[in-house]
Amino acid sequence: MDKQTFWKLIETARAEAEPQEVSARAAELLADRPESEIAAAQQVLWDLLAESYRAPLWAAAYVINGGCSDDGFDYFRGWLLTQGQETFETALTDPDSLAAHPAVAGAAAEGLDLEDETALSIAWTAYEAGTGRELPADSFTISYPALDPSWDFDFDDSEEIAARLPRLSALFAYS
Repeated sequence: MDKQTFWKLIETARAEAEPQEVSARAAELLADRPESEIAAAQQVLWDLLAESYRAPLWAAAYVINGGCSDDGFDYFRGWLLTQGQETFETALTDPDSLAAHPAVAGAAAEGLDLEDETALSIAWTAYEAGTGRELPADSFTISYPALDPSWDFDFDDSEEIAARLPRLSALFAYS
């Protein structure tokens, strides 16, 4: 499985499921594929998570969710994956663009966190459903890049966040 095939899987799941069920539907769809393709999907997923391991995106998650631990950032990026390729890639380029996303606006209005822990285990769930066995531990590797040191500041610094993420700051009345 390659990235494009993975993104097609996510788009199909998005078309067939309610937003909170995209991960489950993606796992169901993936479970019907050959065993080797299911296992390969785990590497693609972790490659995308590593690609999205960026300090500006972490700052955006911090604003959106009112704080963001290491695990919380993983779960936020899981949610971001379930939003599809265009939203994912746009957010990597411009995290502040998330202010225009309907779910982010809804989260701001309702005080909800945007997280999807189950997205991190789409391939694990699919492999077990499709084969009856656990995904082999050697099916993937992950290596996170170093975070951008220019974003190494306290995300509670409302002035700095407002300067770097003005639309999200305004949406969440970050102060």
